Amino acid sequence: METDNQKDFELVTQFIEHNDVNAIETLIHRHKKKVYTYIVLIVKNHALAEDLFQETFIKVIRSLKQGKYQEKGTFSSWIVRIAHNLIIDYYRKQKNVKMISQDNGNPDMFNSKKFSDSTIEDDLITGQIHQDVRNLLEYLPDDQKQVVLLRHFGGLSFKEIADQTNVSINTALGRMRYALINMRKLIAEKNIVLTVD
Repeated sequence: METDNQKDFELVTQFIEHNDVNAIETLIHRHKKKVYTYIVLIVKNHALAEDLFQETFIKVIRSLKQGKYQEKGTFSSWIVRIAHNLIIDYYRKQKNVKMISQDNGNPDMFNSKKFSDSTIEDDLITGQIHQDVRNLLEYLPDDQKQVVLLRHFGGLSFKEIADQTNVSINTALGRMRYALINMRKLIAEKNIVLTVD
């Protein structure tokens, strides 16, 4: 079967409906360079990039099988978004490991918000705010979007963001400042309220 000229959505359909291994192999081959390059540019480590690349396509296959792919944007941007989320998860875990290993004190864990039960309402509000913010990010330039994602979703410090993106701390701070200004404008234009009634 000739797959080179088939569109992404046709190959996705073939894989989902007929479990066509050739279709998913064609998709991986077609988007490998873009996704791998994106990961390497952010993590700046080829071994780590390989691991995250493998994880990305495992998640892509799993998500397709679970019916989580909806054709809203391009297939390649969906894959890059999965890769980006995996990168953020990786750095979030690394940051937590560092925090645990460097903590010599005895924190009062009974008063820590981290160990308190959140209510369903708290979870709904937080989830909705995160979704609204993620939607707003799509309108930002890539450099501003990256800083917001790494800072607020990845939990990185501005120094870590500067190191990660190969810019000065002032540039990282400037990008965040412009991102916040642009997001405020978007909130006003689109009349978004970042809470749930």
